[in-house]
Amino acid sequence: MSKSKKRTGLFQRMLNWTERAGNALPHPATLFALFALAALILSAVGYFLGWEVIHPGTKEIVRPVNLLSHDGIHRIMLEMVNNFTGFAPLGIVMVAMLGIGIAEQSGLINAGIRLLVLNSPRLILTFVVVFTGILSNFASDIGYVLLIPLAGVIFLAVGRHPIAGMAAAFAGVSGGFSANLILGTIDPLLAGLSQEAAQILDPSYSVNPTANYYFMVASTFVIAIAGTLVTEKIVEPRLGKFTGEVEEKDRSFDKLSKKEKKGLLMASLSMLAIIIISLIGIIPSDGFFRGTDGALLTSPLIKGVVAMLFITAGAMGLAYGFSTGAYKNDADVMKGMAISMKTLSTYLVLVFFAAQFVAYFKWSNLGIIMAVKGAGFLMSADIGLIPMLILFILLSAAINMLMGSASAKWAILAPIFIPMFMIMGYSPELSQVVYRIGDSVTNVISPMMSFFALIIAYFQKYNPKVGIGTIIATMIPYSFVFLILWIILLVVWLLLGIPIGPGAGIHYTLPG
Repeated sequence: MSKSKKRTGLFQRMLNWTERAGNALPHPATLFALFALAALILSAVGYFLGWEVIHPGTKEIVRPVNLLSHDGIHRIMLEMVNNFTGFAPLGIVMVAMLGIGIAEQSGLINAGIRLLVLNSPRLILTFVVVFTGILSNFASDIGYVLLIPLAGVIFLAVGRHPIAGMAAAFAGVSGGFSANLILGTIDPLLAGLSQEAAQILDPSYSVNPTANYYFMVASTFVIAIAGTLVTEKIVEPRLGKFTGEVEEKDRSFDKLSKKEKKGLLMASLSMLAIIIISLIGIIPSDGFFRGTDGALLTSPLIKGVVAMLFITAGAMGLAYGFSTGAYKNDADVMKGMAISMKTLSTYLVLVFFAAQFVAYFKWSNLGIIMAVKGAGFLMSADIGLIPMLILFILLSAAINMLMGSASAKWAILAPIFIPMFMIMGYSPELSQVVYRIGDSVTNVISPMMSFFALIIAYFQKYNPKVGIGTIIATMIPYSFVFLILWIILLVVWLLLGIPIGPGAGIHYTLPG
């Protein structure tokens, strides 16, 4: 046997071991319940041991909050329902699924997928899925809600493993979170935090939302190609041929009938009408879809993308359903929406326990304490720039396993690392892009990622035995390859001295 085959066999055995070990864990909902219990116990341990850190932003002392105290127990009991109903992804998914349910039960999505598959070159299907996943990030969470399950159906329709399709889409949507060709809502948010941190040393410094744009554009193609290769060379061969049972409509791959073509035309016209209305609302500087400051990034079309998804999917589904006869009255439409909600039953159970765990971790201050401790250790290392940046990436990636919010983590890390790198002669924009790399690569293997429970539910559609171990074993290759290639791209970028974004160089000089 050749060395390459031996290495491949060893790698596959490691992934298989990871999957078995992960799946040997309790049910994902039970696991989140245990995580929540562990957070409660650890909050009490940290409190009695006197753990504390200084918050780098507010300079206040942060100590653990004992959630097993009198006040903590009261808060757990009184806010349990709010933790569940207020869990951000829950509302997003449910609202989106209502609109998608109208479109799906009308037959629109089935017909649209068949049209897409019949007209798309199969050789580049994987690349298109990963690339589309990356681009979907500009519109907040639409990739999680729509693209990932769609990719599974597309792969199934062309005779490929549906989980491989969903893994490719998940890698683009979540692992490629810091790559894009279009600015999204996260860009101005991170830029604002970077600017505040930079002004600790330089009160006049300004960080624009376009701070990382050039690097993001280059990253888009690197990550899309990498995601394609990982899917086709590692993930799909490991999954093998799909032999599971699914509803026959999910396998349907017939040519479109005249009635279906008419329905697609009517759906397209309804979408065109929505686009025209949207353009009328955003083109004028005082348009009704402009944000309060007249900017597009604060427009309800961007910030309210889930509402737009509901409206657009619902309108297109109604146009298709009534023109094809799939819908004959309003009762049929409501039935379609109800059917789509039934598919969320497993997700709702997972979310209940996941929401409690995330809330307890936040209330206890454990996430902040762990993040600041890790950052302090990295600062104490007296090494060169590139090793320091790599360690910063690894720290961000590790913290991402504990805290889900990109802005919350950056609010903690920016006041430490931006001034530090500015003193060393490097720009805040560089610090920000380094953080974003680390924040992205472990998204696909982090149970703290808000949509992780939803991904489990998606995978279980095609394999009911899927657990956290299956997800992690499937996605680890993406995480590892993205990390290596992103580090290489960053090092090359630094060596060539290319600006990171418009007016955003690598170097910085303190004012004299």
